[in-house]
Amino acid sequence: MAIDPVQSDVPLPANWATSVKSAILNAISLARLAIIHSRSWAANSVNARVRLQAKLERARSEISALEEELRIKDARMARLDARRRPHYHPVDRLAILEVKAARGWSGAQTARAFMVEPATIAAWMKRVDESGRSALVQASEPVNGFPGFVRHLVRRLKVLAPTLGKKRIAEMLARAGLHLGVTTVGRMLKENERQQPNGTATDVRKERGGYKPVTSSRANHVWLVDLTSRVHLHWFPGSQVAILSSWPMAILLVDSLRH
Repeated sequence: MAIDPVQSDVPLPANWATSVKSAILNAISLARLAIIHSRSWAANSVNARVRLQAKLERARSEISALEEELRIKDARMARLDARRRPHYHPVDRLAILEVKAARGWSGAQTARAFMVEPATIAAWMKRVDESGRSALVQASEPVNGFPGFVRHLVRRLKVLAPTLGKKRIAEMLARAGLHLGVTTVGRMLKENERQQPNGTATDVRKERGGYKPVTSSRANHVWLVDLTSRVHLHWFPGSQVAILSSWPMAILLVDSLRH
């Protein structure tokens, strides 16, 4: 039987109203733990459909979280007067126009999404082919030759349409008259797998501590251990065992080695 929280007789502390916001945050954290537990069970299921459903639910949750994050940031920027908002970097202007082309937006839709005037988008489009350091719209890396143009195009296609694989990208470019091998497309995508906002490339293996990324291909293929920063080592006198504890719930037994 459902209980109406308004009409229920649940006893509440006298000062419960002073902890409402903390209770909201704690409840959301508990919900996250419950979701993680459910997803871990589904991710290790022998049923392929259950594993795919878990991946889909995880993607939907990530999309929802990103939408909420963008809503908060957009609300903060919208409170500023249009004349006081920071100007977009020339590289960001080209990225905005690429998003406009990928989503098929009009100038008004693009202006509304990025909080600028439609006349600003129109001005960018008119001056998109300017060259030089003073150009209003610029690429993230210098495109001085045809190979650079092709490399930039392949990478941006992958960013704006992540479902496209290297074979599909090669086929699309071939229909447009640009013939590239599938291995060539794959090499271009791997050269700069991740890019920082200023356009400089970063090495993924270096960022991850020198280890090669591992992708799970089956159940129980990859195990993850999460160690927090609050670690304490307790030695027991007369024994060769130490308890490595990490608050609140990680406990590992470490055997000492005799040399």
